[in-house]
Amino acid sequence: MDQKPSQAIDAIARNCIAVKVRQLNRVITNVYDDALRPLGLKISQLNVLVAAAKLGLAQPTRLCEILQMDASTLSRNVDRMRAKGWLEIVSGEDGRTQPFRLTPRGMRLLEKAIPAWERAQHRAAELLGPDGVAAVTTTARKLAVQAIP
Repeated sequence: MDQKPSQAIDAIARNCIAVKVRQLNRVITNVYDDALRPLGLKISQLNVLVAAAKLGLAQPTRLCEILQMDASTLSRNVDRMRAKGWLEIVSGEDGRTQPFRLTPRGMRLLEKAIPAWERAQHRAAELLGPDGVAAVTTTARKLAVQAIP
């Protein structure tokens, strides 16, 4: 390493892409979570509900791939949403997997959440600006981040 440790530390503090992306993620996530809070919902949960609505029957492994989420996080979220009556497990041929689907209560919540999501989407777009939104969209596409089918 050519740099002294203090110079490298300064460079990491100023330029670390991972830190900047995580900070940006927290800011934008808070915009959505604040908008959805009156419904008792977080954006991470809304994404799972949307995926379940779109897929009909959500396979956990597939959903983890789509949402870039680890299995334990998805499982924890699904358990919480089942307890609230938003999702239900569907018995399958393979007892090791637990596919799930949206309940009627979950669908009603999803419908109620749309105006809050629209407000948050507008606010996030304002914060990022057109160039920021375009950069996020382009980067996600470049990295082959999947949309919910």
